[in-house]
Amino acid sequence: MKRALSLTALLLTGPAFAGELPLIHSDDFENGASAWYPSQPDRWQITEENGNKVLHNLGKSGKYRPPVRSPHTITLLKNKVVGDFVLTAKVKTLQTTRGHRDMDVFFGYQDPSHFYYVHLGEKPDPHSSQIFIVNNKPRTKITETPDIGIPWRDGQWHEVKVVRKVESGLIEVYFDDMEKPQKVAHDNTFEWGLIGLGSFDDLGMWDDVKINGNPVENKEPVLFEQAK
Repeated sequence: MKRALSLTALLLTGPAFAGELPLIHSDDFENGASAWYPSQPDRWQITEENGNKVLHNLGKSGKYRPPVRSPHTITLLKNKVVGDFVLTAKVKTLQTTRGHRDMDVFFGYQDPSHFYYVHLGEKPDPHSSQIFIVNNKPRTKITETPDIGIPWRDGQWHEVKVVRKVESGLIEVYFDDMEKPQKVAHDNTFEWGLIGLGSFDDLGMWDDVKINGNPVENKEPVLFEQAK
């Protein structure tokens, strides 16, 4: 059986912006992960935890090598190209406490060298706990807010929300506190793309993913093996 949603989780889609966007995908992984396309299929599996199925990220070791320095372990939501969106999800790290333990949310994904991602790293520095752009060169920090690390707790599920507004370039990242964004950036480089989940280096789990968004027609992202 699925875990009961907390009051906070029930309010995740409360902001008016999310309500203005159609629900394009909702996934509790009880029926597998066929809606997702991984960079490294052997790095993902469905795991049962306390009678509840979750998407399990097994870490980065594998054959996929991105063309520029960026995360290895990514799984993209298939055939859902969007502009504006609000993503909410539950996430748990399986790493022990260390500086760069992370889980990531990807968006605006157009090909393996062009996308954004949110690095939910424990310790902030120019390469951790930031909003990044990958634009045909190694990931570059675009976060505008002061550096704040992600307060991971061992063995605990957390709630994450990512908001994207294309016209203004707004990117907001929320973690547990769904009222105040922890990280903010503005960038208009990529106005459409796929959404994904993953990590730069680490192990973790995802569940109860919900995406409200504006579908974008006549765009064809380049997937991992197509870029070789």
